[in-house]
Amino acid sequence: MKKKHYDKQKYDIVALGEVMLRMDPGDGRIRSSRSFNAWEGGGEYNVSRAFAKCFRKKSAVVTSFVKNEIGFLITDLIMQGGVDTSLIKWKEFDGTGRTSRNGIYFLEKGFGVRGALGCSDRSNTAISQLQPGDIDWDYIFKNLGTKWFHTGGIYAGLSEESPKVIIEAMKTAKKYGVSISYDLNYRPSLWNSLGGYEAAQKVNQEIVQYVDVLFGNEEDFTACLGFKIKGVDSKLDYLPENSFKNMISEVKETYKNLNVIATTLRKVITANSNDWSAIAWSKKNGFIKSINFSGLDIYDRVGGGDGFASGFIYGIIEGLDLRDAINIGTAHGALAMTTPGDTSMVSIDEVKNLIKNPSARVSR
Repeated sequence: MKKKHYDKQKYDIVALGEVMLRMDPGDGRIRSSRSFNAWEGGGEYNVSRAFAKCFRKKSAVVTSFVKNEIGFLITDLIMQGGVDTSLIKWKEFDGTGRTSRNGIYFLEKGFGVRGALGCSDRSNTAISQLQPGDIDWDYIFKNLGTKWFHTGGIYAGLSEESPKVIIEAMKTAKKYGVSISYDLNYRPSLWNSLGGYEAAQKVNQEIVQYVDVLFGNEEDFTACLGFKIKGVDSKLDYLPENSFKNMISEVKETYKNLNVIATTLRKVITANSNDWSAIAWSKKNGFIKSINFSGLDIYDRVGGGDGFASGFIYGIIEGLDLRDAINIGTAHGALAMTTPGDTSMVSIDEVKNLIKNPSARVSR
């Protein structure tokens, strides 16, 4: 892709979404562990963090926390990740969390035939209470400036107000020529109390009209946008490449505003071994398939999709062609799943080296 011209901007990317405290029992199980490692994580935030930590770019996150020790801890973790925290909206703590709280979730890694298991405690969080008008988007997109805005379906599913905030942000971003990406990221647990599939589709079908680059897997396109995938089993365990192409042909005809659509192709063999690749479509290039990682060893699969999205967006911002962008995203996502936590711990040099030489030889 031809590199887009940008005036001086404070940020390369700004993400909007919830950042939670992740409690990780290591190799143990949630139900029996007595100690946990603490990480920060959130579908939208993970993209912004990878931009700062792996790709050495300037990033920020728009989120909200309650002023208590948990909020301060999450913010400290965000700062360690190199993400600007100046756009965080703080709320006063009532002493108990009755009026507003900070999100926490527990997640254990799977092994073999036992899949990963998560348990969220995120009801009534500060970010879910954000309303249109609470954030000065004109200040962010005009005065500060950013090349890219990213958000997703996890934040959209937090409350009835969250989609309104997303649309407000996207409309303002469009006004200033900011590129917009959106990860559908369907989570049944978030949408069940808001109306299930019907509510998710109503919300996402409106949001996608403002999007330039859309991410999603097979379940996302079905649950969030209502597209049917032919030739795929009812469990949506694996999406064949041709089925994706057929589905995307329908998506791009329905949403002509979309410039790029991308998805990861993951076939789960066991909790610790996946076939991993990606495919993307753009108006300019048509369909492009990424490099393939067959039997990829997985340490912690959470954040792999966010790792793909961040690498892919980085490639576009850098003016790389679609093939290079999708390979960077796929390699970064693969590496992100080799370390604990939601967020990337790898460098851009490791990503580039993996693309050139996909092996695990000792680096000396």
